[in-house]
Amino acid sequence: MKSEREELQFLLKSKFPIIVVETPEERRFLDLIENVANLEDQPLFTWSAVQGLRRPARREHSPNTRDLALAVQEIPKSPQNGVYVFFDAMPFLDNPEVIRTIREIAFDHDRTHQTMVFVGSRVALDPDLQRMSASFRPALIGAAEVRKLVKEEFDNYNYQMGTTGTRGDQAAYEMLVQHLVGLSRDDARRLVRQSIEHEGAITLDDVARVLKLKHESLGQGGTLQMVTEVESLERVGGQARFKKWLELRRGAFLRKPGTEKLDAPKGVLLLGVQGAGKSLAARAVAGAWRVPLLRLDFGALYNKFHGETERNLRTALETAANMSPCILWLDEIEKGVASGGEGDGGVSRRVLGTLLTWMSERKERVFLIATANDIESLPPELLRKGRFDEIFFVDLPAPESRAEIFRIHLAKRGHAVEAFDVGALAGAAERFSGAEIEQAIIAAAYAAHSEGNLMETRHVLEELASTRPLAVVRREQVAALRAWAEDRTVPAD
Repeated sequence: MKSEREELQFLLKSKFPIIVVETPEERRFLDLIENVANLEDQPLFTWSAVQGLRRPARREHSPNTRDLALAVQEIPKSPQNGVYVFFDAMPFLDNPEVIRTIREIAFDHDRTHQTMVFVGSRVALDPDLQRMSASFRPALIGAAEVRKLVKEEFDNYNYQMGTTGTRGDQAAYEMLVQHLVGLSRDDARRLVRQSIEHEGAITLDDVARVLKLKHESLGQGGTLQMVTEVESLERVGGQARFKKWLELRRGAFLRKPGTEKLDAPKGVLLLGVQGAGKSLAARAVAGAWRVPLLRLDFGALYNKFHGETERNLRTALETAANMSPCILWLDEIEKGVASGGEGDGGVSRRVLGTLLTWMSERKERVFLIATANDIESLPPELLRKGRFDEIFFVDLPAPESRAEIFRIHLAKRGHAVEAFDVGALAGAAERFSGAEIEQAIIAAAYAAHSEGNLMETRHVLEELASTRPLAVVRREQVAALRAWAEDRTVPAD
């Protein structure tokens, strides 16, 4: 595997006229490119809107080049080859004069060997320039480096406070290390320092704070949302087979000792009737595994400009990778990758292609949970064996599961569960989903309150009798879904 220096050196030798570097670690990249330029015997120039075009090694400045248009016009005037690094040029790259000048320099690259490098946290080139460019991503911080950083910060803290050792909860320490992997070194150091300064030790509260700050620092403008209201698996009624499946794989996903030879689980597709508990299960997995839950909002993902939707998805997937270990929840995935023609200009097909490529190639521990209600809309490529570890069907709850769901929701609202005939309620709620059972309890509580009485079994039975569940209202569609899933999926319960 090539080192960062070797990879960057390879790109320069490959004669790409334009290199795009997306990184928050500007200073570190500058040190790297200076080293590579020296090895390749190429002079290095830098540009910023503050200092203009300059040659750091000789402390030379080109006068009046703070304007990017003037700076790029200086490049063809130089008789020598060189590497030109532009910092934060994005706001100025929509200038047609700048674009044309850069293209002409790129066309002449085989003769002049002048390489332009554009650096920023996010760099989007004009399509004509993009076709002439290569990308380079410096490595972010790894686990070993995080542990070293934590030790350094504890040493500094101990020196100031006259204390010794690394203090705190060991589980919290391991979780902190995992969640700092993938950040910039400066951000990781700041978060570690904040954690130590808070109480002089690393605690689970520090981990929660780091996760929140990490997500904010990787903000997606609404495309990727961190779900903070997670549940425990005990709050999910039924789904015993799915719970067992998760328990068997929890250790491998979290890299517990002794699981080194086990493949980390990739994810599951939860197909089922609306309201049967798919979304609740996604939140419960995050709670049980104690990892962040990220929800991809397909509505915010789509953009009217060509190529931006796919870019938004790639950025969201990269963010999820940087948050690993985590769970990525694609709620109602059929709305984002539905098959069926080119009515949207082929955007859905390209989104699907991007998603499938990521599912096949990702190395990070991002457990994918996709939920779906409409199997007919899902493209066959997504259902092929190997895309997901398993496809579970979340059916309407059986009598035992319905009784469990009644107990969960009665206890959640402070009712004395033993005061209710749960068996009678479960029998009366045949064909009701978990969500519909919850709503019946909520409505019954209002009815009892209006009478000035405590809620009783009769109030819930009356609400159940007056309601027509979705499985009755849309009997044909639900029956078709259950028939399709019967021998194609694994029952969740």
